[in-house]
Amino acid sequence: MKEKNISKLLVDNILYICLIIMIVVIAIISPSFISVRVLSDVLIQSAPKILLAMGMLVVIVAGGMDMTVGRLAGLGAVISGTLAQQSTYYLKFWPNLPELPIIVPILASILVGMIMGAITGTIISKFKVPAFLAGVGLQLIIYGGNLLLMKKAPNNSQPLAGYTTNFTNFGTGSIFGINYLIIVAVVVMVIVYIILNKTTLGRNIYATGGNREAAKVAGINVYRIDLFVYMLCGALAALAGCMLAARTGSANATYAEGYEMDAIASCIIGGASFTGGIGNVPGAFLGVIIFSVISYGLTFVGLSSYWQNIAKGIIIIVAVALDMRKYASEG
Repeated sequence: MKEKNISKLLVDNILYICLIIMIVVIAIISPSFISVRVLSDVLIQSAPKILLAMGMLVVIVAGGMDMTVGRLAGLGAVISGTLAQQSTYYLKFWPNLPELPIIVPILASILVGMIMGAITGTIISKFKVPAFLAGVGLQLIIYGGNLLLMKKAPNNSQPLAGYTTNFTNFGTGSIFGINYLIIVAVVVMVIVYIILNKTTLGRNIYATGGNREAAKVAGINVYRIDLFVYMLCGALAALAGCMLAARTGSANATYAEGYEMDAIASCIIGGASFTGGIGNVPGAFLGVIIFSVISYGLTFVGLSSYWQNIAKGIIIIVAVALDMRKYASEG
């Protein structure tokens, strides 16, 4: 009985155990890894991916999947970048456009993300196109459109740069020593947590993902649920792109390439289920942090970035296998 309890404790807390083991091993190799500066760097690098994971979490809980978020983040980075350039920049994307308040490029990107999310949700929910295939098709369209936009003269496919100080400060500035991107990520996590756990909308999202037909019988408008979760996911993806552009001081169409897989993996190893109806904010956040610790930690100790993919793959397989074992034992 005691062994069974220990086994259950290990399975239930496997993510925390993995994270602690990784931090300990990296700290043994390089003790300076344990510092406030490193913690801050990890959280800053994680912030855009946290937004992507939060959007993906809501979609997965509702029983869907959004493969467009990586390309949408790239589009968000480009759109915000074209609207955030200094008026004196020699390759200004919109030559006659005056310098705009920082809120304009951010809101413009979010609006485009919401529109693309609405299109994705409609194609999947109304036209019954499988989420994976719809996402693959739409991400190609988004990427192609982004490349065409970047090709416009006088930019001619050059990386965007020359941002206003206010915009770059959004990515690199801080208040009370806390980077703005970390604050945005925390606020988004709180909002998503409240939506999923404290509102009728959240209960309907879980119900839709748990059993779509039963949700319809119960009077839930599943199309509206789909529309909401994909629009929210699109908006957060575009905002994540703004954060990337502001932090790096540049942008191009390839930004956030492949980030959709990181977002999905973070949710799944955090306890979300592809079948829908299961998932939580703390788990998705922890999934992002684990991957960030892998990426940052291995680079910190001087190992090749190729090992990051191997480590990520092992973590995903082990976490999902243990998760399946947990649900099987509960069943």
